[in-house]
Amino acid sequence: MSVKFLNQNITVNTVRPTGYKYPVGLSGRDNLFVDYVIVAGGGGGGNPSGSNYATGGGGAGGFLTGSGQTLTAGGSFSITVGSGGPGGANGSYSLFTNAAPAANTTYLYSVGGGSGGTNTIPSGRSGGSGGGGGSNPPASPLGAGGSGTPGQGTSGGTGSQAENTSGGGGGGAGGPGTNSNPAPAIGGDGGPGSITTIAPSGTPVTYSGGGGGGGGYPAATATGGSGSSPGANGSGLGTGSSSPGNTGGGGGGSRGGQPSGGSGSGGIVIIRYAGSVAAGGGTVTTSPGYTIHTFTGDGTFVVNASSTSIN
Repeated sequence: MSVKFLNQNITVNTVRPTGYKYPVGLSGRDNLFVDYVIVAGGGGGGNPSGSNYATGGGGAGGFLTGSGQTLTAGGSFSITVGSGGPGGANGSYSLFTNAAPAANTTYLYSVGGGSGGTNTIPSGRSGGSGGGGGSNPPASPLGAGGSGTPGQGTSGGTGSQAENTSGGGGGGAGGPGTNSNPAPAIGGDGGPGSITTIAPSGTPVTYSGGGGGGGGYPAATATGGSGSSPGANGSGLGTGSSSPGNTGGGGGGSRGGQPSGGSGSGGIVIIRYAGSVAAGGGTVTTSPGYTIHTFTGDGTFVVNASSTSIN
């Protein structure tokens, strides 16, 4: 940044005249300091593959948050928002990457949630948060919950080792899923999500809750586990519920013999900084003292070039 006096042809190095001061009110912004929340897509509940075996709930999408991250003025950053996994599949990663061709490396990311286990693949899959384990025959390995990613989520609950029983709950960003209850075939509950005020409205919002495990058979005594909002409930009667919107919630597990587990929800990327608008990209909202950029789909976040003013 340089200051040039009007009506003066500067061709050589100049020296500040004796008795003169530098201009007052000189200001500039070279960097932008942001807070962020990066939520990946939630995992789907397990896909049933045996009529007498329930499946585990989907794990929540990874929840990553931080404050005071420095972004260079004029910088361009690519945003990828992960999709929720359908029944039997993990959710997708959400990423915040440097968009410069010479430095296209991962900047920040969260891991997609793990899907719930089944009787043929009993363990829940690992992810941002792990999927709940499925129920399976007594001679098979225990349907353990999948593991979560440190700093982003937790593990799923275990399933039951018996016919006509239930699946474990998917892990959430704020705590693990609970184990299934084999009698009377109640699915494990999804783990709790995480609450943040870095949200479009500036008011607290919960993201990345785990999906409930599926209930067993017969339906008269089977109950799906509760999803931890925004995670979806498991089902003791049919297909697991799907998690809504862009919340990173896990899908609900299903009772055996049903078409599929519930789907996890898509992710979200939120970037917040103090003061007025100083960047472009996403849906822009304001809360007292802050500007907030919200991405529910892929996009680009561009920091405005540095600015200077003399009052």
